[in-house]
Amino acid sequence: MAEGTADGASENGDVSVAGDSTGAEGSAEGSARAEGTGGPAKLGTGPGRLLLSLYGVFTVAALSRSIVQISTKYHEAPLAYVLSAVAGVVYAVITVALWKGGESARKVALVCCSAELVGVLAVGTLTLADSSAFPDATVWSDFGIGYVFLPLALPIAGLLWLRRSARERAGARP
Repeated sequence: MAEGTADGASENGDVSVAGDSTGAEGSAEGSARAEGTGGPAKLGTGPGRLLLSLYGVFTVAALSRSIVQISTKYHEAPLAYVLSAVAGVVYAVITVALWKGGESARKVALVCCSAELVGVLAVGTLTLADSSAFPDATVWSDFGIGYVFLPLALPIAGLLWLRRSARERAGARP
């Protein structure tokens, strides 16, 4: 059985565990899905697993950074430090949504990846246009240059993965 390669979707859009015969599908269909022959890939599998890992690392990095900055030098650059905390929360929500899977989690991840992209573009543009507004860097400053531009690349990759997984899900429905 291929781990996490194909999962069945229940009527409410939640994803069941591969090989779980308690789902709404019949035993033959459930067996086929458990063997990896049919059904859409779960969000956190394949390329989604890499995204899940990167978002997990970014969650820890952004939240840790912001907690230290807010607790030790908040008065120096409150906007920058709060934005880093917001980025960390967005990363955490995306991480949980990718890990959980299912249609409702996909929608949450889609909204959060879109918000993340808007945030990266807005903060990146503002830091280039008026660097005095951000006396200290945020995760999204200069489009994520301090993180090798991954904050700019991650939401784009996430949106593409979510789009692909939605198409696979739509194609797998009877």
